[in-house]
Amino acid sequence: MTATGTAALPEAIGPAAAPRRWGAPLWVGFLLAVLAFLVIYPLLMLVFGALSDSNPVVDGFGRFNPSLEHFIKVLGNENVHYAFFNALVACGGGTVFAVAIGLAFSWIVVRTNTPGRRFIAGASMVPLFVPPLVAGVAWSILGSPKTGLLNTAFKWIGIDFRVDFYSLSGLIIVFGIYYAPYVYMFTASALQNMDPSLEEASEVSGASAFTTIFTVTFPLIAPAILAGSLLSFVVMLGIYGVPAALGAPANISVLTTYIFKLTAWAPPLYNTAAAVAILLMMVTAILVWAQQRVLSGKSYATVAGKAFRPRALDLGPWRWFTFGLAMAYLFVVVVLPTLALVIAAFRKFLFIKDFDALFDMKAYGLSHFNAVFDNPLTMISIWNTMKVGVITAVLGGALAFAIGYTVYRTQVAGRRGIDLLSTIPVAIPGLVVGVAYLWAWIGLPGGLYGTIWILALAFVARFIPDTVKALSTSFLQIHRELEEAAWICGRGLLGTIGTIMLPLARPGLVASMTLLFVLSVRELGSSLFLYTSDTTVMAVLLLDYYEGGNVGKTAAFSLVQTAILAVLLGLTHWLSRGAAQSSARVG
Repeated sequence: MTATGTAALPEAIGPAAAPRRWGAPLWVGFLLAVLAFLVIYPLLMLVFGALSDSNPVVDGFGRFNPSLEHFIKVLGNENVHYAFFNALVACGGGTVFAVAIGLAFSWIVVRTNTPGRRFIAGASMVPLFVPPLVAGVAWSILGSPKTGLLNTAFKWIGIDFRVDFYSLSGLIIVFGIYYAPYVYMFTASALQNMDPSLEEASEVSGASAFTTIFTVTFPLIAPAILAGSLLSFVVMLGIYGVPAALGAPANISVLTTYIFKLTAWAPPLYNTAAAVAILLMMVTAILVWAQQRVLSGKSYATVAGKAFRPRALDLGPWRWFTFGLAMAYLFVVVVLPTLALVIAAFRKFLFIKDFDALFDMKAYGLSHFNAVFDNPLTMISIWNTMKVGVITAVLGGALAFAIGYTVYRTQVAGRRGIDLLSTIPVAIPGLVVGVAYLWAWIGLPGGLYGTIWILALAFVARFIPDTVKALSTSFLQIHRELEEAAWICGRGLLGTIGTIMLPLARPGLVASMTLLFVLSVRELGSSLFLYTSDTTVMAVLLLDYYEGGNVGKTAAFSLVQTAILAVLLGLTHWLSRGAAQSSARVG
């Protein structure tokens, strides 16, 4: 019986192995071609735009006189220097603020006995799902130097203090409080996996708890702190919504807002915009490279073979102080902005002579919501956003599954190249993706420009690293013996994927597709250069309302977008649970 089984193995495995052997080069070539189409071609066209003097709208691409003139002008332009300096200050200050908040939260949640830690951990991630423009609009309502709700409250209380969020300090604060969760995600995981005996040894030596934190705990999780801070800085550097809402009124330009200004002038300076976009991309790429370089060059191993449980420091009465700090942060980052949007959306006129006027119910109504939904572009933008979200989720999910399976489950030649190409967009801010796709398609007759599809393809390219990363865990958790068993039973490669991999990886696939959907709904930077009147999406229309100066309409539409995102997140959670239960039954 053993001999029979052994003799049958080659025949059983052979049919599955042959298609993989002969079809592997074609499959790898196909994936490389798709990624080149999505990522490499637009970037090459961006370089073409920066090095040429042709206007893609007027001249097409028939005229090409290569020159470094645009780069030279950009590097010597004082406005670019000013925007670059502002970006470094705002993002650098925001990163320091985010690290302080994220570290404090991770320590409170993982290493203390603060009450309600599970709630704090979940609620602290809420800022990640708030569209940057919505956050900027909310804080413009709260922190306007003349009509801000915070200044009205201070005056009513009798505090002689005023805030002005139309400033670099305002940008720093908003960046810090909204992107602290990136630092929290990295540091909380590191603290969870760190051996507490190292801290215990420090305290046995006579060091106090707080001395141990700064001399042992935080130095040991330095890689996580560095990774979180660099990621926060990179994300802030590519954000358009917050600087547009808080920086533009004070004439404070950063690189993202300056690039958009270049294309909004008459005539639009597409070539200069391409050159500045490349500068922004290069800075981002250097930071991503530095992160990888620093983390790969040092060893910070803190997890050993011996089992351990992360200890919870007994804070005694101080645990209520840390609980109060956590609640204060959540109040500032979630409750206050929401209240500001609700007041501005339902109040007929935002001018408030004193604090008591806030409670005059006659001043409230649905006029702004009526005006928003009387605008035909509102429903068009919602419908377009849903269509783009579905297309992005389906195409991006399918592509991420194909890339993930090839990279993590096979040994085919060329998979490293696929992995590299799918990772490149990590270093490309959304605004740069928009400019690159503008150059790639605007001058081609009968192309994608002006359609829903160009938005969806830009979003797929923009978020493909996030999608593949979200799926990678699912692939790595599935043991190879399950595939081998299917091959022994005579299943081919596609049959094995359909009956084994897809059912077992379904939770990760559903989660990654819904993540793509949510990200596409809130994405503004990539949309700014690619929409037309027929393909306006919600993020762009919200910006139009804000730039039109009607705060009430802006707040009302912000609430509409936030409500849709909340429903999508709830649906995401429900689908993920259903997929996980279905996968468990299959397993």
